[in-house]
Amino acid sequence: MTVAASPGASTSPLIKALAVCRGGFSAVLVFSLFINVLMLTAPLYMMQVFDRVLSSRSGDTLLMLLLIASFALLVMGALDAVRGFLMVRMSGWLDGHLSGQVLTETVSGQLRRGAPPSVQGLRDLSNLRQFLTGPGMFPILDAPWAPVFIIVVFMLHPWLGVLSLVGAILLFILAIANEVVTRGPLMRANGAANAALADAEAAVRNADVVEAMGMMPRVISRWHGRNAEATALQTHASNRSTAITATSKFLRMFLQIAVLTLGAWLVLGGQMSPGGMIAGSILMARALAPVEQAIGSWKSAIAARQSYDRLQAQLSGYKPRGTTMPLPTPKGVLDVSGVIFAHAQARDPLLRNVSFRLAPGESLGLIGPTASGKTTLARLLVGNLVPRAGTVRLDGMDVSQWEHDDLGKHVGYLPQDVELFAGTIRENIARMDEGDPETVVKAAQLAGVHAMVLGMPQGYDTPIGTAGMTLSGGQRQRIGLARALYGAPRFVVLDEPNASLDHEGEAALANVLANLHKEGITTVVIAHRPTVIQSVDKILVLKDGAVMMFGPRDAVIAKLREQQEAAQGGAQVAASAPPTGGAS
Repeated sequence: MTVAASPGASTSPLIKALAVCRGGFSAVLVFSLFINVLMLTAPLYMMQVFDRVLSSRSGDTLLMLLLIASFALLVMGALDAVRGFLMVRMSGWLDGHLSGQVLTETVSGQLRRGAPPSVQGLRDLSNLRQFLTGPGMFPILDAPWAPVFIIVVFMLHPWLGVLSLVGAILLFILAIANEVVTRGPLMRANGAANAALADAEAAVRNADVVEAMGMMPRVISRWHGRNAEATALQTHASNRSTAITATSKFLRMFLQIAVLTLGAWLVLGGQMSPGGMIAGSILMARALAPVEQAIGSWKSAIAARQSYDRLQAQLSGYKPRGTTMPLPTPKGVLDVSGVIFAHAQARDPLLRNVSFRLAPGESLGLIGPTASGKTTLARLLVGNLVPRAGTVRLDGMDVSQWEHDDLGKHVGYLPQDVELFAGTIRENIARMDEGDPETVVKAAQLAGVHAMVLGMPQGYDTPIGTAGMTLSGGQRQRIGLARALYGAPRFVVLDEPNASLDHEGEAALANVLANLHKEGITTVVIAHRPTVIQSVDKILVLKDGAVMMFGPRDAVIAKLREQQEAAQGGAQVAASAPPTGGAS
């Protein structure tokens, strides 16, 4: 598997990790050299038995040759085991060193670059690790030493060497042909297979919708189309590869017979010994075996190369975390200035020149019609998205440039779609940490869920299952709110926190907002229901991505009422006006 550099390769964690393993790979190559040299043991032993022992009838010579050959084979086996252990250890180290970075970049890429929610990067890393320790890697390590065996065959007799060299060249040509005719279809097949797998994952994620609305036949039909395309391409590539593999197998076996035939002819002519004939046949077979095996495992080599390329592209812009100096706890001054945002695939911006400012402890109600950009603005405020222009600053620091592991300690965020993790209620509130019990309880009390949690079977230690499947939507939202308030954040963003709440939950949410105001925590609340924005200090109205109104709550509400009354009055006048036109 060849490795080509790409832009950003010099800083890629993948390139750096492979550079760390360079010494290990060098040792593997050295071990491969000695292993292949020691593979000469069997043919040389046979040649000595035929040429020396049988002619001299010396049992001592046979015993000595057996001891020498056994020791050589023992050393070869030990080196082969060490080489395998070293490859396993390096692949395990690569997985342990890179898997966290791959997952980090997968999560960040899904947020910042709009990448689909997929763990393909982890699958690629697993494919690369399995290839490094699988049977497809060792023929590649052994193939460079094939000339050693051919040189030894030349030493037995030049004609045998010429025949072996011609056979090696023919097999090498077949290997290149296998690469040429299968690489394109296999790459397309892998792409189609990944797309089919993404469709299947989407169907599983949306199981409720699929079953409830009878979408299963159409979902399965769509998946079958992608899967059939992948299967057809893979079958096409496999047919070509199978034909070339069968040809290479025939060629190798034919060459082995040809070497024996030529060797026998030379023995009959007195130009070669019978032992040399047998040794030449074995050496030629050993020289060609790695090439033939590489042809057979070429599919896995191409898949590993594709995995490497995708990993390299994914990690090329990776920035290690924890390398910047932590900043002081912010007071909560939020300054949004001239923010413009558009997704990479979109032509028109979702937000246009959004600007406003909040003092420490102020609360803002963010309202507006559907698709006005409210959720996008919320994600910009917590640094999950990077604006095309303008800045979002918290205490003067651009939140998109603030180290997220540091910023996260001071920020609470409740997204529109609340996702919890497999674990206990305590772990989820504590942001998947063990969490100080007093801090966990304080966050639960501030969110108004302490009594609800105590009513659970095991209290704070109650397991909630994968994605909080044992909880109702309202319970998940309220625990998500407690998670947002954990650790005394200085800036909190709540995206429709009452979407799944009943009347009791809304009353508890109103108390939460009042408590946040008392604690002096800067708060932004996105809401459609008026009960939530009754206690905020300011209101910002978004429409088509632009700020329509911003100011104190009472003043903005009064303007909205005036506009609504004016619109209703205009509608009544239009309804009472006599119709125009008519028969004359």
